[in-house]
Amino acid sequence: MRIAKMLVALAATTLMLAACASQKEPAEKAVAQVESSLAAFRADAEKYAAEELKGVDASVTKLKNNLAKKDYTSVVKSAPAVASSVNSLKQVVATKKADVEATMAAAQAEWTDLSTKVPQMVEAIQTRVDTLSKSRRLPKNLDKAGFETVKTDLEAMKTEWTEAGSEFAAGMAANAVRKARAAKATGDRILYKLEMTNS
Repeated sequence: MRIAKMLVALAATTLMLAACASQKEPAEKAVAQVESSLAAFRADAEKYAAEELKGVDASVTKLKNNLAKKDYTSVVKSAPAVASSVNSLKQVVATKKADVEATMAAAQAEWTDLSTKVPQMVEAIQTRVDTLSKSRRLPKNLDKAGFETVKTDLEAMKTEWTEAGSEFAAGMAANAVRKARAAKATGDRILYKLEMTNS
């Protein structure tokens, strides 16, 4: 009787070990696939969806920990949900990346336009300011104090434009365009004060 019980227990243990062993390969494959899928777009995920990536990383880590503990059944059960969250993250990253690229393309196009207009505007205003400084005759709507403001605004415009150029060179096209717009707006105000036509 005792031997029979021992044999039953031994058989049950053997079956359990066999079941675990049969789950080992699928569990390892599942973890490898999840890691491989995530690795394929991790760099973009860090750039475009860092917060969402943290959540997915936590799920993958839990999966790997269960594999390390040889809890293969748990890994096999959990893997599809983790794989699904990796796929969802991939879609989020693709959408955000496409949005950023579209914004950048629009910024690049606007920058091309501004990078022609603003330097021409600066040059025209500078020439006019130099001429007025020598002639001492100011436009009707501009007194000495107003002319000093114009000169100050011109320097501010030049600074804005220089900063815009630096940001564009550093790959920050959207920021560069914002500063270039500000420089152009300053230039428009100066042109109005100096009674110049903005062509």
